[in-house]
Amino acid sequence: MKALEGYRGLALKLLQESGAQIGDLIEVTRDGESLRGFLMPRSEYDDENHVVLKLSSGYNVGLRVGGSVAIRVLEKGVKPMFKRPPRPPPKPGLPEAYVISTGGTIASRVDYRTGGVEPALNAEDLYSIYPELSELANIHTTLLYSEFSENLTKEHWAGMARAVAEAVNSGAQGVVICHGTDTMGYTAAALSFILQHPPIPIILVGSQRSSDRPSSDAPSNLIAALKISLSAPFAGVYVAMHESSSDEYIAVHRGVKVRKCHTSARDAFKSINAPLAARYHALTGTIQVLDDHLPLRREMGEVKLEERMDDNVCLVKFYPGMKPKILESILDSGLRGIILEGSGLGHVSKALYEPIRKAVERGVFVGMTSQCLWGRVNLNVYYTGRDLLKIGVVPLEDMLPETALVKLMWVLGRANSFEEVKELMTRNLVGEISETRWFQGCGP
Repeated sequence: MKALEGYRGLALKLLQESGAQIGDLIEVTRDGESLRGFLMPRSEYDDENHVVLKLSSGYNVGLRVGGSVAIRVLEKGVKPMFKRPPRPPPKPGLPEAYVISTGGTIASRVDYRTGGVEPALNAEDLYSIYPELSELANIHTTLLYSEFSENLTKEHWAGMARAVAEAVNSGAQGVVICHGTDTMGYTAAALSFILQHPPIPIILVGSQRSSDRPSSDAPSNLIAALKISLSAPFAGVYVAMHESSSDEYIAVHRGVKVRKCHTSARDAFKSINAPLAARYHALTGTIQVLDDHLPLRREMGEVKLEERMDDNVCLVKFYPGMKPKILESILDSGLRGIILEGSGLGHVSKALYEPIRKAVERGVFVGMTSQCLWGRVNLNVYYTGRDLLKIGVVPLEDMLPETALVKLMWVLGRANSFEEVKELMTRNLVGEISETRWFQGCGP
Protein backbone atom coordinates (compact mmCIF):
# COMPACT_ATOMS: atom_id res chain seq x y z
CA MET A 1 0.00 0.00 0.00
CA LYS A 2 1.35 3.45 -0.89
CA ALA A 3 2.68 5.59 1.96
CA LEU A 4 0.77 8.64 0.73
CA GLU A 5 -2.55 7.01 -0.05
CA GLY A 6 -4.64 8.70 -2.71
CA TYR A 7 -2.16 11.46 -3.54
CA ARG A 8 -0.74 12.00 -7.01
CA GLY A 9 0.62 14.72 -9.27
CA LEU A 10 1.58 18.06 -7.72
CA ALA A 11 0.20 17.28 -4.25
CA LEU A 12 2.21 14.04 -4.12
CA LYS A 13 5.39 15.84 -5.31
CA LEU A 14 5.15 18.56 -2.64
CA LEU A 15 4.43 16.06 0.13
CA GLN A 16 7.37 13.87 -0.90
CA GLU A 17 9.70 16.87 -1.00
CA SER A 18 8.66 17.83 2.54
CA GLY A 19 9.08 14.27 3.82
CA ALA A 20 5.49 14.21 5.07
CA GLN A 21 3.64 10.94 5.68
CA ILE A 22 0.01 10.17 6.47
CA GLY A 23 -0.62 11.00 10.14
CA ASP A 24 2.10 13.67 10.43
CA LEU A 25 1.31 17.10 11.87
CA ILE A 26 2.13 19.48 9.02
CA GLU A 27 1.88 23.18 8.27
CA VAL A 28 0.71 24.36 4.87
CA THR A 29 1.60 27.99 4.03
CA ARG A 30 0.22 29.90 1.07
CA ASP A 31 0.25 33.66 0.43
CA GLY A 32 1.53 34.33 3.95
CA GLU A 33 -1.25 32.35 5.67
CA SER A 34 -0.65 29.03 7.41
CA LEU A 35 -2.87 26.17 8.51
CA ARG A 36 -1.85 23.25 10.67
CA GLY A 37 -3.33 19.80 10.85
CA PHE A 38 -2.70 16.09 10.57
CA LEU A 39 -2.21 14.81 7.03
CA MET A 40 -5.05 12.49 6.02
CA PRO A 41 -5.35 10.02 3.14
CA ARG A 42 -7.71 11.02 0.35
CA SER A 43 -9.64 9.69 -2.60
CA GLU A 44 -7.34 8.83 -5.50
CA TYR A 45 -10.12 9.65 -7.95
CA ASP A 46 -10.19 13.35 -7.07
CA ASP A 47 -7.91 16.01 -8.60
CA GLU A 48 -4.20 16.15 -7.80
CA ASN A 49 -4.04 19.71 -6.41
CA HIS A 50 -5.34 19.31 -2.86
CA VAL A 51 -4.12 17.90 0.43
CA VAL A 52 -6.49 16.90 3.24
CA LEU A 53 -5.81 17.95 6.84
CA LYS A 54 -7.60 17.04 10.04
CA LEU A 55 -7.73 20.19 12.16
CA SER A 56 -7.57 20.33 15.95
CA SER A 57 -11.32 20.93 15.88
CA GLY A 58 -11.78 17.46 14.39
CA TYR A 59 -12.94 18.69 10.99
CA ASN A 60 -11.25 17.65 7.76
CA VAL A 61 -10.39 20.37 5.21
CA GLY A 62 -8.99 20.26 1.70
CA LEU A 63 -6.27 22.80 0.82
CA ARG A 64 -5.31 23.72 -2.72
CA VAL A 65 -1.55 23.49 -3.19
CA GLY A 66 -1.06 25.27 -6.51
CA GLY A 67 1.15 28.40 -6.73
CA SER A 68 3.66 29.37 -4.01
CA VAL A 69 2.81 26.77 -1.39
CA ALA A 70 5.17 25.48 1.28
CA ILE A 71 4.63 22.31 3.31
CA ARG A 72 6.54 21.71 6.52
CA VAL A 73 6.45 18.72 8.85
CA LEU A 74 6.01 19.85 12.45
CA GLU A 75 5.76 16.49 14.15
CA LYS A 76 5.94 12.91 13.00
CA GLY A 77 2.72 11.06 13.65
CA VAL A 78 1.05 7.68 13.41
CA LYS A 79 -0.93 6.74 10.34
CA PRO A 80 -4.67 6.79 11.23
CA MET A 81 -6.10 3.30 11.26
CA PHE A 82 -8.90 1.32 12.83
CA LYS A 83 -7.93 -0.04 16.25
CA ARG A 84 -10.13 -2.67 17.80
CA PRO A 85 -11.19 -1.82 21.36
CA PRO A 86 -10.78 -4.60 23.94
CA ARG A 87 -13.53 -7.21 24.02
CA PRO A 88 -15.85 -6.89 27.03
CA PRO A 89 -15.50 -9.86 29.40
CA PRO A 90 -18.27 -12.51 29.39
CA LYS A 91 -20.95 -12.18 32.04
CA PRO A 92 -22.49 -15.16 33.86
CA GLY A 93 -26.21 -15.68 33.46
CA LEU A 94 -26.51 -14.07 30.03
CA PRO A 95 -27.79 -16.10 27.05
CA GLU A 96 -25.41 -17.34 24.36
CA ALA A 97 -25.64 -15.69 20.95
CA TYR A 98 -23.75 -15.79 17.67
CA VAL A 99 -22.99 -12.90 15.33
CA ILE A 100 -21.92 -14.19 11.92
CA SER A 101 -20.28 -11.67 9.60
CA THR A 102 -20.42 -12.03 5.81
CA GLY A 103 -19.50 -8.47 4.76
CA GLY A 104 -21.52 -5.59 3.33
CA THR A 105 -21.93 -2.00 4.49
CA ILE A 106 -22.64 -2.99 8.09
CA ALA A 107 -19.12 -4.46 8.15
CA SER A 108 -17.45 -1.69 6.13
CA ARG A 109 -15.45 1.46 6.64
CA VAL A 110 -14.62 4.40 4.39
CA ASP A 111 -11.66 3.63 2.11
CA TYR A 112 -9.87 6.95 1.78
CA ARG A 113 -7.96 5.63 -1.23
CA THR A 114 -11.11 5.43 -3.35
CA GLY A 115 -13.58 7.49 -1.35
CA GLY A 116 -15.90 4.47 -1.24
CA VAL A 117 -16.49 1.79 1.37
CA GLU A 118 -14.83 -1.59 1.62
CA PRO A 119 -15.37 -4.69 3.78
CA ALA A 120 -13.10 -4.09 6.74
CA LEU A 121 -14.83 -4.94 10.01
CA ASN A 122 -15.58 -8.46 11.13
CA ALA A 123 -18.14 -9.57 13.67
CA GLU A 124 -15.59 -9.29 16.47
CA ASP A 125 -15.01 -5.62 15.58
CA LEU A 126 -18.73 -4.90 15.52
CA TYR A 127 -19.09 -6.47 18.95
CA SER A 128 -16.17 -4.57 20.44
CA ILE A 129 -17.26 -1.13 19.20
CA TYR A 130 -20.87 -1.59 20.31
CA PRO A 131 -20.46 -2.30 24.03
CA GLU A 132 -24.26 -2.39 24.47
CA LEU A 133 -24.16 -5.87 22.96
CA SER A 134 -22.24 -7.18 25.95
CA GLU A 135 -25.23 -6.37 28.17
CA LEU A 136 -27.52 -8.57 26.09
CA ALA A 137 -25.62 -11.82 25.64
CA ASN A 138 -22.33 -13.59 25.69
CA ILE A 139 -21.55 -13.26 22.03
CA HIS A 140 -19.54 -15.64 19.88
CA THR A 141 -18.37 -13.99 16.67
CA THR A 142 -17.58 -15.64 13.36
CA LEU A 143 -15.99 -13.99 10.32
CA LEU A 144 -17.47 -16.30 7.70
CA TYR A 145 -16.97 -14.12 4.62
CA SER A 146 -15.85 -10.60 3.82
CA GLU A 147 -17.78 -10.00 0.62
CA PHE A 148 -20.17 -7.46 -0.78
CA SER A 149 -23.47 -9.23 -1.25
CA GLU A 150 -23.43 -9.07 -5.06
CA ASN A 151 -20.55 -11.59 -4.96
CA LEU A 152 -22.45 -14.22 -2.98
CA THR A 153 -23.53 -17.53 -4.54
CA LYS A 154 -25.38 -20.67 -3.50
CA GLU A 155 -22.13 -21.95 -2.02
CA HIS A 156 -22.05 -18.94 0.31
CA TRP A 157 -25.70 -19.56 1.25
CA ALA A 158 -24.86 -23.15 2.13
CA GLY A 159 -21.90 -21.97 4.22
CA MET A 160 -24.12 -19.54 6.13
CA ALA A 161 -26.70 -22.26 6.71
CA ARG A 162 -24.04 -24.60 8.12
CA ALA A 163 -22.75 -21.86 10.42
CA VAL A 164 -26.28 -21.16 11.66
CA ALA A 165 -27.01 -24.85 12.20
CA GLU A 166 -23.78 -25.30 14.15
CA ALA A 167 -24.66 -22.33 16.37
CA VAL A 168 -28.27 -23.37 16.97
CA ASN A 169 -27.41 -27.02 17.56
CA SER A 170 -24.75 -26.01 20.09
CA GLY A 171 -27.42 -24.24 22.15
CA ALA A 172 -27.37 -20.66 20.85
CA GLN A 173 -30.40 -18.66 21.92
CA GLY A 174 -29.83 -15.99 19.30
CA VAL A 175 -28.21 -15.88 15.84
CA VAL A 176 -27.61 -12.76 13.77
CA ILE A 177 -26.08 -12.64 10.29
CA CYS A 178 -24.46 -9.35 9.21
CA HIS A 179 -25.02 -9.08 5.46
CA GLY A 180 -24.86 -6.61 2.59
CA THR A 181 -28.25 -5.14 1.77
CA ASP A 182 -28.23 -5.41 -2.03
CA THR A 183 -28.93 -9.16 -2.21
CA MET A 184 -30.04 -9.77 1.36
CA GLY A 185 -33.51 -10.74 0.11
CA TYR A 186 -32.03 -13.57 -1.95
CA THR A 187 -30.00 -14.90 0.99
CA ALA A 188 -32.95 -14.62 3.37
CA ALA A 189 -35.09 -16.62 0.94
CA ALA A 190 -32.38 -19.23 0.45
CA LEU A 191 -31.87 -19.73 4.18
CA SER A 192 -35.64 -19.95 4.66
CA PHE A 193 -35.66 -23.08 2.49
CA ILE A 194 -32.30 -24.56 3.51
CA LEU A 195 -32.78 -24.27 7.30
CA GLN A 196 -35.46 -26.77 8.21
CA HIS A 197 -37.64 -25.75 11.18
CA PRO A 198 -35.20 -23.58 13.15
CA PRO A 199 -36.38 -23.26 16.77
CA ILE A 200 -35.37 -19.59 17.08
CA PRO A 201 -35.51 -16.52 14.82
CA ILE A 202 -32.45 -16.21 12.57
CA ILE A 203 -32.06 -12.50 11.82
CA LEU A 204 -30.26 -11.06 8.81
CA VAL A 205 -29.24 -7.47 9.33
CA GLY A 206 -27.44 -4.82 7.33
CA SER A 207 -27.00 -1.09 7.13
CA GLN A 208 -27.34 1.55 4.47
CA ARG A 209 -24.46 3.62 5.82
CA SER A 210 -21.07 2.28 6.89
CA SER A 211 -20.30 1.73 10.54
CA ASP A 212 -17.80 4.59 10.87
CA ARG A 213 -20.19 7.31 9.70
CA PRO A 214 -22.05 9.42 12.30
CA SER A 215 -25.33 8.78 10.47
CA SER A 216 -24.81 5.01 10.35
CA ASP A 217 -27.82 2.83 10.98
CA ALA A 218 -25.55 -0.11 11.80
CA PRO A 219 -25.62 0.21 15.63
CA SER A 220 -29.40 0.44 15.98
CA ASN A 221 -29.99 -2.30 13.42
CA LEU A 222 -27.48 -4.69 14.97
CA ILE A 223 -28.62 -4.17 18.56
CA ALA A 224 -32.26 -4.59 17.52
CA ALA A 225 -31.48 -7.73 15.50
CA LEU A 226 -29.77 -9.34 18.48
CA LYS A 227 -32.64 -8.48 20.84
CA ILE A 228 -35.19 -9.83 18.36
CA SER A 229 -33.28 -13.07 17.90
CA LEU A 230 -32.93 -13.55 21.65
CA SER A 231 -36.48 -12.76 22.74
CA ALA A 232 -38.99 -12.77 19.86
CA PRO A 233 -41.76 -15.39 20.30
CA PHE A 234 -41.52 -16.60 16.70
CA ALA A 235 -39.02 -18.73 14.75
CA GLY A 236 -37.73 -18.81 11.18
CA VAL A 237 -35.58 -16.56 8.97
CA TYR A 238 -36.14 -12.79 8.96
CA VAL A 239 -34.62 -9.48 7.89
CA ALA A 240 -34.45 -6.62 10.40
CA MET A 241 -33.93 -3.07 9.09
CA HIS A 242 -35.17 0.47 9.77
CA GLU A 243 -38.91 0.96 9.32
CA SER A 244 -38.53 4.71 8.73
CA SER A 245 -35.77 7.30 8.51
CA SER A 246 -35.67 7.64 12.31
CA ASP A 247 -34.14 5.18 14.76
CA GLU A 248 -37.39 4.62 16.64
CA TYR A 249 -38.61 1.44 14.95
CA ILE A 250 -36.92 -1.54 13.36
CA ALA A 251 -39.11 -3.56 11.00
CA VAL A 252 -38.95 -7.36 10.95
CA HIS A 253 -39.68 -8.92 7.55
CA ARG A 254 -40.23 -12.55 6.61
CA GLY A 255 -37.22 -13.82 4.71
CA VAL A 256 -39.32 -14.93 1.72
CA LYS A 257 -41.42 -11.74 1.55
CA VAL A 258 -38.89 -8.93 1.66
CA ARG A 259 -37.35 -6.71 -1.00
CA LYS A 260 -34.95 -3.79 -0.98
CA CYS A 261 -37.04 -1.04 -2.58
CA HIS A 262 -34.74 1.98 -2.30
CA THR A 263 -31.07 2.34 -3.17
CA SER A 264 -29.96 4.33 -0.13
CA ALA A 265 -32.80 5.17 2.30
CA ARG A 266 -32.67 3.74 5.80
CA ASP A 267 -36.16 2.29 5.33
CA ALA A 268 -35.26 0.63 2.04
CA PHE A 269 -36.78 -2.76 2.90
CA LYS A 270 -40.46 -3.53 2.54
CA SER A 271 -42.58 -6.61 3.10
CA ILE A 272 -44.27 -7.52 -0.19
CA ASN A 273 -47.71 -9.15 -0.27
CA ALA A 274 -47.52 -9.72 3.48
CA PRO A 275 -47.77 -7.72 6.68
CA LEU A 276 -44.64 -6.94 8.66
CA ALA A 277 -43.75 -9.93 10.79
CA ALA A 278 -43.05 -7.68 13.77
CA ARG A 279 -41.91 -4.24 14.86
CA TYR A 280 -39.13 -3.60 17.37
CA HIS A 281 -39.52 -0.44 19.47
CA ALA A 282 -36.03 0.90 20.06
CA LEU A 283 -37.10 3.27 22.84
CA THR A 284 -38.85 0.60 24.94
CA GLY A 285 -37.01 -2.52 23.77
CA THR A 286 -40.32 -4.30 23.11
CA ILE A 287 -41.36 -6.45 20.16
CA GLN A 288 -44.83 -6.11 18.64
CA VAL A 289 -45.84 -9.18 16.63
CA LEU A 290 -47.91 -8.14 13.59
CA ASP A 291 -48.38 -11.45 11.76
CA ASP A 292 -50.45 -14.14 13.46
CA HIS A 293 -49.24 -16.89 11.12
CA LEU A 294 -45.57 -17.03 12.13
CA PRO A 295 -44.09 -20.31 13.37
CA LEU A 296 -43.62 -20.28 17.14
CA ARG A 297 -40.32 -20.24 18.94
CA ARG A 298 -39.33 -23.50 20.61
CA GLU A 299 -37.21 -23.76 23.72
CA MET A 300 -35.48 -26.87 22.49
CA GLY A 301 -34.83 -28.25 19.04
CA GLU A 302 -32.22 -28.72 16.37
CA VAL A 303 -32.21 -27.30 12.89
CA LYS A 304 -31.59 -29.62 9.95
CA LEU A 305 -30.15 -28.65 6.59
CA GLU A 306 -31.48 -29.20 3.10
CA GLU A 307 -28.71 -27.35 1.28
CA ARG A 308 -28.66 -29.00 -2.15
CA MET A 309 -29.39 -26.36 -4.78
CA ASP A 310 -29.15 -26.35 -8.57
CA ASP A 311 -28.32 -22.88 -9.87
CA ASN A 312 -28.84 -23.92 -13.49
CA VAL A 313 -31.75 -21.48 -13.60
CA CYS A 314 -32.45 -17.98 -14.86
CA LEU A 315 -34.62 -14.98 -13.96
CA VAL A 316 -35.87 -13.18 -17.09
CA LYS A 317 -37.64 -9.82 -17.06
CA PHE A 318 -40.05 -9.36 -19.95
CA TYR A 319 -40.11 -6.03 -21.77
CA PRO A 320 -41.98 -4.78 -24.86
CA GLY A 321 -40.20 -5.79 -28.05
CA MET A 322 -38.24 -8.58 -26.37
CA LYS A 323 -36.72 -10.82 -29.05
CA PRO A 324 -37.41 -14.57 -29.07
CA LYS A 325 -33.71 -15.24 -29.63
CA ILE A 326 -33.02 -14.11 -26.07
CA LEU A 327 -35.03 -17.00 -24.64
CA GLU A 328 -33.69 -19.32 -27.35
CA SER A 329 -30.10 -18.55 -26.35
CA ILE A 330 -30.99 -19.24 -22.72
CA LEU A 331 -32.41 -22.61 -23.74
CA ASP A 332 -29.24 -23.42 -25.65
CA SER A 333 -27.24 -22.98 -22.43
CA GLY A 334 -28.96 -26.04 -20.95
CA LEU A 335 -30.91 -24.42 -18.12
CA ARG A 336 -33.33 -26.54 -16.10
CA GLY A 337 -35.65 -23.73 -15.05
CA ILE A 338 -36.75 -20.21 -15.98
CA ILE A 339 -38.59 -17.69 -13.82
CA LEU A 340 -40.34 -15.06 -15.93
CA GLU A 341 -41.15 -11.57 -14.62
CA GLY A 342 -44.19 -10.88 -16.71
CA SER A 343 -46.19 -7.69 -16.99
CA GLY A 344 -49.36 -7.15 -14.97
CA LEU A 345 -51.11 -10.38 -14.09
CA GLY A 346 -48.30 -12.37 -15.68
CA HIS A 347 -48.08 -11.71 -19.40
CA VAL A 348 -45.45 -11.78 -22.14
CA SER A 349 -45.79 -11.03 -25.85
CA LYS A 350 -46.92 -13.72 -28.26
CA ALA A 351 -43.53 -13.46 -29.95
CA LEU A 352 -42.11 -15.44 -27.01
CA TYR A 353 -44.64 -18.27 -27.13
CA GLU A 354 -42.56 -20.52 -29.38
CA PRO A 355 -39.32 -20.50 -27.32
CA ILE A 356 -41.41 -20.98 -24.17
CA ARG A 357 -43.14 -23.95 -25.80
CA LYS A 358 -39.74 -25.42 -26.72
CA ALA A 359 -38.56 -24.97 -23.13
CA VAL A 360 -41.55 -26.83 -21.70
CA GLU A 361 -41.20 -29.61 -24.27
CA ARG A 362 -37.59 -30.08 -23.18
CA GLY A 363 -38.66 -30.46 -19.56
CA VAL A 364 -37.55 -26.98 -18.51
CA PHE A 365 -39.73 -25.54 -15.76
CA VAL A 366 -41.11 -22.12 -16.67
CA GLY A 367 -42.72 -20.21 -13.80
CA MET A 368 -44.52 -16.88 -14.02
CA THR A 369 -44.21 -14.00 -11.54
CA SER A 370 -45.14 -10.34 -11.91
CA GLN A 371 -43.07 -7.18 -12.23
CA CYS A 372 -45.79 -5.39 -10.25
CA LEU A 373 -44.67 -7.00 -6.95
CA TRP A 374 -47.91 -6.30 -5.08
CA GLY A 375 -50.72 -8.66 -6.06
CA ARG A 376 -51.00 -12.15 -7.56
CA VAL A 377 -50.42 -13.41 -11.06
CA ASN A 378 -53.58 -14.70 -12.68
CA LEU A 379 -53.32 -16.36 -16.10
CA ASN A 380 -57.06 -16.94 -16.38
CA VAL A 381 -58.23 -13.37 -16.93
CA TYR A 382 -56.96 -12.57 -20.44
CA TYR A 383 -56.48 -14.88 -23.40
CA THR A 384 -52.72 -14.12 -23.28
CA GLY A 385 -52.54 -15.76 -19.88
CA ARG A 386 -54.72 -18.66 -20.94
CA ASP A 387 -52.43 -19.25 -23.95
CA LEU A 388 -49.44 -19.39 -21.61
CA LEU A 389 -51.24 -21.88 -19.38
CA LYS A 390 -51.90 -24.11 -22.38
CA ILE A 391 -48.22 -23.94 -23.34
CA GLY A 392 -47.29 -25.10 -19.84
CA VAL A 393 -46.26 -21.97 -17.95
CA VAL A 394 -46.85 -22.36 -14.21
CA PRO A 395 -48.31 -19.34 -12.33
CA LEU A 396 -46.54 -18.74 -9.01
CA GLU A 397 -49.23 -16.79 -7.16
CA ASP A 398 -47.79 -13.79 -5.28
CA MET A 399 -44.22 -15.04 -4.94
CA LEU A 400 -41.49 -12.45 -5.35
CA PRO A 401 -39.44 -13.10 -8.50
CA GLU A 402 -36.20 -13.44 -6.53
CA THR A 403 -37.83 -15.75 -4.00
CA ALA A 404 -39.21 -17.85 -6.86
CA LEU A 405 -35.74 -18.07 -8.39
CA VAL A 406 -34.13 -19.20 -5.14
CA LYS A 407 -36.95 -21.64 -4.42
CA LEU A 408 -36.54 -23.13 -7.90
CA MET A 409 -32.82 -23.68 -7.23
CA TRP A 410 -33.74 -25.46 -4.00
CA VAL A 411 -36.54 -27.52 -5.56
CA LEU A 412 -34.35 -28.65 -8.48
CA GLY A 413 -31.82 -29.84 -5.92
CA ARG A 414 -34.24 -32.55 -4.75
CA ALA A 415 -37.06 -33.09 -7.29
CA ASN A 416 -36.73 -35.97 -9.76
CA SER A 417 -39.43 -35.10 -12.28
CA PHE A 418 -41.11 -32.11 -13.89
CA GLU A 419 -44.36 -32.89 -12.09
CA GLU A 420 -42.56 -32.98 -8.74
CA VAL A 421 -40.91 -29.62 -9.50
CA LYS A 422 -44.31 -28.15 -10.40
CA GLU A 423 -45.94 -29.55 -7.25
CA LEU A 424 -43.26 -28.17 -4.93
CA MET A 425 -43.11 -24.80 -6.68
CA THR A 426 -46.86 -24.27 -6.26
CA ARG A 427 -46.98 -25.51 -2.67
CA ASN A 428 -46.55 -23.00 0.14
CA LEU A 429 -43.54 -24.31 2.08
CA VAL A 430 -42.29 -21.49 4.33
CA GLY A 431 -44.74 -18.63 3.77
CA GLU A 432 -43.50 -17.67 0.30
CA ILE A 433 -47.07 -17.85 -1.02
CA SER A 434 -49.63 -15.81 0.88
CA GLU A 435 -52.65 -17.83 1.92
CA THR A 436 -54.83 -14.73 1.85
CA ARG A 437 -54.70 -11.61 -0.27
CA TRP A 438 -52.65 -8.76 1.12
CA PHE A 439 -53.30 -5.29 -0.28
CA GLN A 440 -50.71 -2.59 0.01
CA GLY A 441 -49.74 0.41 -2.07
CA CYS A 442 -46.32 0.98 -3.51
CA GLY A 443 -43.65 2.38 -1.24
CA PRO A 444 -41.85 5.69 -1.80
